[in-house]
Amino acid sequence: MEELYELLNSPKFQATEEGDLFYNFYIYQYPAADEYSIREKIVDFKRNLKRPTSYVDVLDIDIFQEFCNFLDKKKFLRNPSMLKYLSDKEDADAKNAESVQDTLVRNAHSKEFLQYLHDHIMKHIEIDDDYKRPYVFLYGIGSIFPYLRVNEFLAMYEDYNITHKYKILVFYPGHREQNSFSLFGMLPDHHTYRATLLVNE
Repeated sequence: MEELYELLNSPKFQATEEGDLFYNFYIYQYPAADEYSIREKIVDFKRNLKRPTSYVDVLDIDIFQEFCNFLDKKKFLRNPSMLKYLSDKEDADAKNAESVQDTLVRNAHSKEFLQYLHDHIMKHIEIDDDYKRPYVFLYGIGSIFPYLRVNEFLAMYEDYNITHKYKILVFYPGHREQNSFSLFGMLPDHHTYRATLLVNE
């Protein structure tokens, strides 16, 4: 993690025009057992990078929490919150679990959710002050599984991504196996990620 912080604090890496101008995703992999210590480190990174020595303001996104926020704000029929509607539906009868999951998967892959994330990122990036905003930290990958996989998100977000404005750093609780990644070290994705591994190659 110290090596990762040194990289994030590097003016060269902070320059968003550096690296692949067509694909700006980076992955930091770690054992799933370290999930909560990693989240504590993310908070430390945000605080330390914002100090006057760096002036970097990081946007951190828990993708599962943002998915819940998205569903909570989305109306469904007469219900003001799709999240509450689906939760109540599943609580009412366990037989509804499959249809609820199908709805969650469909919404996690929707253009509306991708636009919601994009708007959230751009609102942060476009703040006009003295801070640099080269990074978006993305975590909660294990929590949003199986509704959305990282490789699916990376592929779908290409249409929204503005590569010269920021770099997205994905904190991934798993490891690489040849050309694909294994979530939690147990669930192979069977897909190659078009992303650069950070530090722990």
